[in-house]
Amino acid sequence: MNAKTRQQYEQLKQRLLQDKKRLEQHLSDPDSVSGESLRDSTGELSAADNHPADTGTEVFERGRDLAIEESQQMELEQINAALARMDRGEYGACTVCGKEIPLERLEAVPYTAYCIDHAPNRALSDDRPVEEEVMTAPPSGAGINRQSMSGRFDDADAWDAVNDYGTSTSPAMSVKPGQDDYKK
Repeated sequence: MNAKTRQQYEQLKQRLLQDKKRLEQHLSDPDSVSGESLRDSTGELSAADNHPADTGTEVFERGRDLAIEESQQMELEQINAALARMDRGEYGACTVCGKEIPLERLEAVPYTAYCIDHAPNRALSDDRPVEEEVMTAPPSGAGINRQSMSGRFDDADAWDAVNDYGTSTSPAMSVKPGQDDYKK
């Protein structure tokens, strides 16, 4: 390695060590969610008095926190593997083809073990939640076009429905008892 390459190598190593320290501190935090039950993490003594939506929100938040923690654990493992490759003198070479990984890629993802051609594809899952297997279709009138599909009860229909009860100018609101039309 020439001096410039060695300097870049040291910068990448320092960045990996900083990232490792940051992740280890986060994952060793006693307030971490990994070992707690949902009840312990929310601080609630009972879920009986909570609205189901509140519980749903807590479950969502906990699931998100666990996914983030799992992602950070995987990143820490990749950083440790990159540091081990540095110790063996294999850092910066693709583990599949052996070609040198470009510096730009190493600066973007310093723990990578692959060149861009051999980077694992992260395919999105087509799996759907199991709940969808038991869900029923919404009623035919539900949705954005429900007014146009439900017999068109509009403003005129609303007026017809309430007009029988009178208005503020109808004889029913008259100060004269017994008045039943406007002409008297």
